[in-house]
Amino acid sequence: MFHVKQKSKNKYDVIVVGAGHAGLEAAIVSARLGMKTALITLDRKKIALMSCNPAIGGLAKGQLVKEIDALGGVMGRITDEAGIHFKMLNISKGPAVQSPRAQADRRGYAVVAGRYAENTINLSVIEDMAVGVTVNHNRVSGVQLKDGTTVLCDAAIITAGTFLNGIIYIGMKKLGAGRAGDLPAHGMTESLESLGFRSARLKTGTPPRIHKESIDYSKTEVQYPDERPVPFSYATKAITQKQINCYIVHTNEQTHDILRLGFDRSPLFLGTIKGVGPRYCPSIEDKINRFADKPRHQLFLEPEGYDNEEIYVNGFSTSLPIDIQERSIHSIPGLEQAKIIRLGYAVEYDFFPPSQIKHTLETKGIENLYFAGQINGTSGYEEAAAQGLMAGINAALKIQNNPPFVLRRSDAYIGVLIDDLINKTHDEPYRMFTSRAEFRLTLRQDNADLRLMEMGHQLGLIEKHIYETYLKKKDEIAEIEHSILRKTIEPTVFAERFSVKSSELRQAQKVATLLRRPELKLRELIPLVSTKTFAEAAINEVEFNTKYEGYLKRQQEQIEKFKKLEDKKIPDSLDYSKIKAMSVESREKLSRIRPESLGQASRISGVSPADLSVLVIYLEKNKIMDVSRET
Repeated sequence: MFHVKQKSKNKYDVIVVGAGHAGLEAAIVSARLGMKTALITLDRKKIALMSCNPAIGGLAKGQLVKEIDALGGVMGRITDEAGIHFKMLNISKGPAVQSPRAQADRRGYAVVAGRYAENTINLSVIEDMAVGVTVNHNRVSGVQLKDGTTVLCDAAIITAGTFLNGIIYIGMKKLGAGRAGDLPAHGMTESLESLGFRSARLKTGTPPRIHKESIDYSKTEVQYPDERPVPFSYATKAITQKQINCYIVHTNEQTHDILRLGFDRSPLFLGTIKGVGPRYCPSIEDKINRFADKPRHQLFLEPEGYDNEEIYVNGFSTSLPIDIQERSIHSIPGLEQAKIIRLGYAVEYDFFPPSQIKHTLETKGIENLYFAGQINGTSGYEEAAAQGLMAGINAALKIQNNPPFVLRRSDAYIGVLIDDLINKTHDEPYRMFTSRAEFRLTLRQDNADLRLMEMGHQLGLIEKHIYETYLKKKDEIAEIEHSILRKTIEPTVFAERFSVKSSELRQAQKVATLLRRPELKLRELIPLVSTKTFAEAAINEVEFNTKYEGYLKRQQEQIEKFKKLEDKKIPDSLDYSKIKAMSVESREKLSRIRPESLGQASRISGVSPADLSVLVIYLEKNKIMDVSRET
């Protein structure tokens, strides 16, 4: 059991700077773990306000949200309450790459998020600007506010989003802002740099918003929500609110010609913007420049809420001048009379290369100081929220003198995310993809509870009724595996039900054997051998494990090999400069990142397999580690 530290009345245990998606998760989980927590934000009405697309989830991102929820986070719960268009993506493909996504009511999401913050015991919301941190004996001691006062703390989590020295660009015009309508944050970058941290610049962007009544919907393609929306949270029994449609339109050659007319006034092409934008979510001008052979690009018209007149033009992110934005939008069929409510813009901001953090998200330079979200070079609400949750958990555990909480790559997409951030070179915002997870067969969105909820329960973050539902699901899975799958079905019984759908049986066969036939579903076979009813989630889990048994076995063998390398710890004091047989680049990377294990060392960008072999030989020769038998 984890013990709870007695809280001081004179200061906060944990201060979270920034109330975006990372900050909200960090603050709530810290408070729920017994910490007296402060959440510093410029505007308490804009907690977790969606700066860009009002949508949660998507390919791989949906997995992150399910994992956040299984550990006790709130993003999934808020989405279930504020979602207006739920869609399970990739349903025509295997379960390993299926991902939930939901369009949300932008204003409604912020209202629900604010309610969660206000109603959390031990959490105080402070409206102010944080301009720096104070340090005592290389350990964070407080957060400085704009008026010069310092709020004392035992740990601080910086989740500043795009606000650190943020600059917005629209054509040749620029202004200081973290997002449209909000001031940038000055001082924090300079404070952290004075403590020895390295910073750099990144860029992201957002498209124009158009009035929903100015669209000719007869020229669009309707995108319907799922008839049976699947909730993100294990606490949600069903999605009951009204669901609304989204729409698809396309650019054309005329659109592209108009956009090209603005290239000579583009801050992106003129080099005004120094930061690199996300490769997999490029601006529309970057798209037509990089993919000049494509005659059109797909755009999604996504409502920003039930009572919101704004439509988000997903896929049309731009920082081109006003006249170009207007003309190009009006060249798109269906948008000829579109009224632009808000222009698209690019925002450039400071971030801190994440080789400067540990797997707990604590910084290597200053004890009890944590970075989470876009400050670590990520892109997306989900990536930010996952980091915020982990930083909040670890800050609380550190103060309580409890062991850290770290997820491996084989445990969760969250583990992949943090491991990638620390070990890889980042010259653009990091975005999660299923392809980044080498163990994605076992890291599915539909089994996040089976993988992580026991951990969340041990931390004390899972309510009793949710945990009991989880235990019931596990019991049903066990019963299906140990009883139902072993029952046999006679040829005559099988023929009555599946004579058309599947080839006949010559002799009685077990349910497990029949289930390996691609055309058969477990929910169809169970009634032939049992009158008992099982939850759909339990049935689906057993069916996947049975049909993909061979693949899962091979992946489990890979996971075991991976864990052996992760268990081979490297002393933090190791002097890599003494390993002369290793390349200069590898020595420099290993010295800077200081991997905790051989497994982590093998994933660092620039460390070649040959240099890893040199490291293994050096460790064994100097009796630092016995690695020969298991690697």
